[in-house]
Amino acid sequence: MTVPPPPPNQPPGPDGYGHLPGPPPQGYGYPQGPNPYAQQYPPQQPAPPQPHAQPPQAGPGWGPYPPQHGGLPQAPQPGGPGGGRSRNKPALVAAAMAGVLVLGAGGYFLLAGDDEGGKDPKAQASAPADAKPSGGASVDKGDGNGGGGQEADLNSGRKPGEDKVLWVKTNSVELPGAGADAPAQWVVGDTVVKAAYKSVTAYGVRDGKERWTVSFPEKICTATNTTTADAKTVVGFMNGQSSSAKCNQLKGIDLKAGKETWTKEVPDEGMFDIMVSPTLAIAGDTVTVSRMGPTSAFKVSTGDKLFARTEQPTTDGKCVPETYAGGSRMVAVARCIDEGEEVQGADPATGNTTWGYKLPKDWKVTKVYSVDPVVIDVTNKTKKERAVAVLGPDGKLRTQLTGEGNFAAECDLTLLDRSLQNCKGAVVDGPSNTMYLPTEGRSNEIAAFDLTTGKIKWRTPAGEGRRLLPLRAENGQLYAYLDAEKDKGGEVVAVPAAGGKPTTLLRNPSGPAAPVENAFFSPQLDFVDGRLFISATRLLGNSKGGQEKLLMVFGK
Repeated sequence: MTVPPPPPNQPPGPDGYGHLPGPPPQGYGYPQGPNPYAQQYPPQQPAPPQPHAQPPQAGPGWGPYPPQHGGLPQAPQPGGPGGGRSRNKPALVAAAMAGVLVLGAGGYFLLAGDDEGGKDPKAQASAPADAKPSGGASVDKGDGNGGGGQEADLNSGRKPGEDKVLWVKTNSVELPGAGADAPAQWVVGDTVVKAAYKSVTAYGVRDGKERWTVSFPEKICTATNTTTADAKTVVGFMNGQSSSAKCNQLKGIDLKAGKETWTKEVPDEGMFDIMVSPTLAIAGDTVTVSRMGPTSAFKVSTGDKLFARTEQPTTDGKCVPETYAGGSRMVAVARCIDEGEEVQGADPATGNTTWGYKLPKDWKVTKVYSVDPVVIDVTNKTKKERAVAVLGPDGKLRTQLTGEGNFAAECDLTLLDRSLQNCKGAVVDGPSNTMYLPTEGRSNEIAAFDLTTGKIKWRTPAGEGRRLLPLRAENGQLYAYLDAEKDKGGEVVAVPAAGGKPTTLLRNPSGPAAPVENAFFSPQLDFVDGRLFISATRLLGNSKGGQEKLLMVFGK
């Protein structure tokens, strides 16, 4: 494809492409002077009319997608090199970087839609010792052998220097033929809480004993790994079992107290509100329920309705929020009448827009990797171009990532491209002003990007046949997970924010434990207080040689 020349009176970028509309980032990374694509709105006021988008222009980070291996990345194949989790990985958001960051065209899932992404903040509240269970799934009681006494001790034959399996939970509940979702995991104080099929259940982190269960009348259909500051969350479930059933029921859960707080139905917001593929986002005491078109918002604490966004974009430039990302702040992706999109800051209590960054026409936001700072994945499907951009707190373009390499975040497969925050491996650390991305494939590296300059600060050494995946950043450290293989347990390593050789913090056992760890399907991973929690995000309803594993915990 031919790259358009830079706009008049605008110097080309270091890669030979032009820049995004507006002046290039300077100093701290914010454009100097007026920026028509980042306008300030007064708090609690509707967004003023916006001008039409200017014609799209190529720029650093927005250039053409170079073909990789002769075309789109292919689906992982069973029994791939190294054995590891390659056969169980979800779609990849791949990035080919040659002077600029240009993300790949969406992995094999692009054939049916797009792939998805995000980060997963965790609550750290304490669970009460006297929380009472209310019934739920039948599981083994945490004796450490992984199968309620039905299989060999997973810690047998541990090698010197290896840590141990603390306990394992298996699913013994009969599931529908198509299986069931297990969409969320929260580590809260001295419990780990797992949502799966028709229940949310808490287990003691040390012994795996069940603390409490909240049961659902129908299967869970949507959830978020985010909680409020006091460890409350919201889970969505179906309103029936028929083919016309909707995912329009919500249940509030206090993960600290171990109890349901409220249940309500999401009302239809207009005759075309069909609740297709709803996604939840939590910021402050607000949970948004975004679907095809409208969004409804409720208080997490009480279930009271806060606002709904049902209006349509207008020809005077008004863009309407359609999908939200949550965390310490709330960010919306809004539709515009000219087929463009706008990234907006949103007041969680009212939904009012606080700032807006307008993308050029035909550019779309596919993922929000972070809301503080705002880091977004954007794509132009027509031109097969993709990039990662960093916005400042006022919505102005701060920088775009640049560097050499092929990068990939792991994103869960969903029916439609709705979720903004369901990718693993893309970690943004505001305090160290750094974003961490893994290179694609096995024997990979992790690159640390400076969020002011967009350039790579350092890389970890390449692995030895296993994939290294960033988990989270905290206290000046990046924590990452090294894949398990059928004959070798996984590891948790730490890398200083300033760079350096990874230090192994946890070395999971080989022997009978390794193939169990290796077999988890698209797992949720959390490393908290020296323990690694691995759980399935999808239960298939069958397991060769025993019950299907739901949750596995490692420690010293």
